[in-house]
Amino acid sequence: MDTAVAAFLGKHNFPVHTDINSVVDSLIFDMDSGLKGLPSGQDMIRTYSNPPSKSPAGQSVIVIDAGGTNFRSCLVTFDNQGKASIDFMEKTKMPGIEKEFSKAEFFDQFAANLEHLKDKADKIGFCFSYPMTITEDGDGILINFSKEIKAPEVVGCHIGQELKKALAAHGWKNKLTVSLLNDTVAALLAGAAVPCEGMKFSSYIGFILGTGMNSAYIQEESPAYKDLKKQIIVCESGKFKDLILSDFDKALDDASEKPGTGLMEKQCSGAYLGPLAFQTVTCAAKEGLFSKEFANSLLELKSLSQIEMDSFLHAPYSTSSILASKSAEFADETDYTRLFQLLDALVERAARLATAILAASVIMSGEGKKAEQPVCILCDGTSFYKTYKVNSRVVGYLEDILVKQRGLYFQTLSCDNDITLGSAIAGLMEK
Repeated sequence: MDTAVAAFLGKHNFPVHTDINSVVDSLIFDMDSGLKGLPSGQDMIRTYSNPPSKSPAGQSVIVIDAGGTNFRSCLVTFDNQGKASIDFMEKTKMPGIEKEFSKAEFFDQFAANLEHLKDKADKIGFCFSYPMTITEDGDGILINFSKEIKAPEVVGCHIGQELKKALAAHGWKNKLTVSLLNDTVAALLAGAAVPCEGMKFSSYIGFILGTGMNSAYIQEESPAYKDLKKQIIVCESGKFKDLILSDFDKALDDASEKPGTGLMEKQCSGAYLGPLAFQTVTCAAKEGLFSKEFANSLLELKSLSQIEMDSFLHAPYSTSSILASKSAEFADETDYTRLFQLLDALVERAARLATAILAASVIMSGEGKKAEQPVCILCDGTSFYKTYKVNSRVVGYLEDILVKQRGLYFQTLSCDNDITLGSAIAGLMEK
């Protein structure tokens, strides 16, 4: 790394190479505390469910996927062989992003978004990708919103109950059963349902790195955790807070909708990587890390998105992104090097933190001890698959942290329509 870049990052308390094992240890301590009911950053939410022993067949279920920036809904039908088909898919914006909604407005908008599916099934698998306490009947009580959603009256509500009331008000006739789940649980269930001929997995993990970030794993029954039977646990990893905060992280947090919350998510997820890059780059421009003309051009920026940041990393000498076009006009070779290394440092840290989350989940599962029966990790999210080198870095670091250092084995998978299929499976599971 350029010495000036390293000095700049060090001055602002940004770790050039995050120690993954230290974060793993901190995460496991926090997860253990949460399972014991002690104070923890992660919520460690019990779901009272496990992957089904076989795929559903001959049934239809309405699926809702509400989280991040989009609200998706469709009908999923499993034929007699358990093969799924997806129909009536529609996508719109998630309520509460552009303006604040009351509770009544929030659920009324949900009902309006589902009009095309009215009475097409009597079971709903509802992937609601925000921290919830899951009840034993499959409903979910919202703990808080993340991803800058503005609907404070919804916090503390039984999401399934409120949705059924809103649908009844819109003329739905069927007696509905609504099963709430998190997107990480949906990913985990999809991983368990993906046919991998000739493979046997010892456990399953669901991991999301997109607009937000979270994980879920299967916790074995243990006398260390009172009244905890084997089940899927949602970690709410994005809320983990025992992290080094750079000056850029603090500036981003101060400017966010909810300062002091979601600190891990703010270092990793797509909703925040762009704004974090903006804080970092503008600070560097002000402190003389770039040539004067290039620095002045960067200080004209009002914001940066993850897409703009990532476009530069993938093709720094293209002129299709705003950073690349400014570089082509004003930057010298040293400017190119320093800008690239600054942005890459943000992505590198995100990959290392994602690795720590996955490694901690594998270790907590107690599985993966046999190479022929690895833990299946189903990953979802554009930030994981499309952000510069995140996927390859995470897999490489996991090979070191888990396989070489601990003798634990894993296999990463992807699956088309994983959240939809996992939500459908959850909607049809017996309560």
